[in-house]
Amino acid sequence: MRWLPAGIFALLLMAPAWSVADPGEDPIEAIEVGSCLERAIDAIQSRYDHVADLRADFEQVTRSAALPGSGASVSGTVSFAKPGKMRWTYQDPPSLLVSDGETLWIYDPAYKEVQKLSAGSEYLSGASIQFLLGGGNIRRDFTIVERSCSAESIDIDLTPIQPATYERLGIIADPTSGDLKRTTIYDLVGNVTEVTFSNLETDLNPPPETFRFDPPAGVKVMELGGIPQ
Repeated sequence: MRWLPAGIFALLLMAPAWSVADPGEDPIEAIEVGSCLERAIDAIQSRYDHVADLRADFEQVTRSAALPGSGASVSGTVSFAKPGKMRWTYQDPPSLLVSDGETLWIYDPAYKEVQKLSAGSEYLSGASIQFLLGGGNIRRDFTIVERSCSAESIDIDLTPIQPATYERLGIIADPTSGDLKRTTIYDLVGNVTEVTFSNLETDLNPPPETFRFDPPAGVKVMELGGIPQ
């Protein structure tokens, strides 16, 4: 099986912010921010507060800390829908990650194996996961560091305030629309996984079966614990 928990974290922590705004909540300012950064954070948060679903093409590059200079590149398509639904379809080699918001399936057809775990399990804890599950707030959940901010692009680093399974998350976005262009996860051992999004479309109302997975006949199902009954 080529999928490991670390790979799961990298995929999910890259996902766009799917938060549900609480109008009665006062966000906590992680740092003092300049006007460009402050407007950009507002745009990113507002964008994903008000989007019901999203589809995009992506390119993913992973660099290993243990093998400097090495890198693995894959591409595919991704779909998200509130609350917590997603589908990552990988090409060359083909593989699939699907969640209906309760159960997560990670399918490797070449090995005829699928991993099954709860979308809310301990494997998927952390502030970025909460975006997928509908409770994220950038200012509340992260310390924000501005790398650059202009009329064309915002580049920021987000370090989780609470303990997490990764060190920090990098985001490059359109500061006006709030659309994500690239996300980068830096894990606790120095590995870096970068995902670049393109051809982004929103509010397409995908059918329910987009986020449903039925293991094919003859496929070994590996349950990792915490599976909803």
